[in-house]
Amino acid sequence: MTSTELLAILAALLFLVTAVAITLRDGASTPQLWLLPATLSATLLGFSLVTVASEGPVALWEAHSKDLWANQIWFDLLLAIGTAWALIVPRARALGMRPLPWLALIVGTGSVGLLAMAARMLYLQNSTDRA
Repeated sequence: MTSTELLAILAALLFLVTAVAITLRDGASTPQLWLLPATLSATLLGFSLVTVASEGPVALWEAHSKDLWANQIWFDLLLAIGTAWALIVPRARALGMRPLPWLALIVGTGSVGLLAMAARMLYLQNSTDRA
């Protein structure tokens, strides 16, 4: 098994554990919850920078346009981010965030920006809950 296969399996397992943990939460306010998406955003940014340095910036487009499976993954990512965007923009506005700069970050970085936005929203939400 290659290192990239192991990374894919590890990521899937971490996703499942986190998804189940979120599902089982009682919904109580967690003041430091914003640290989770912030840490994930920073980690993915680091991994992305290593990937761009290793593979080059054009490799992303090549990876998503080389065949039908690559297209399917690209469409899936766009739909997932688009769905998340539609769901979080109203809450972001309610928290006083301006969506367009965040959209620019998300378009340029994908989940890195989306996770950073989620972290900021959770941070602001916690700040307003305590006030």
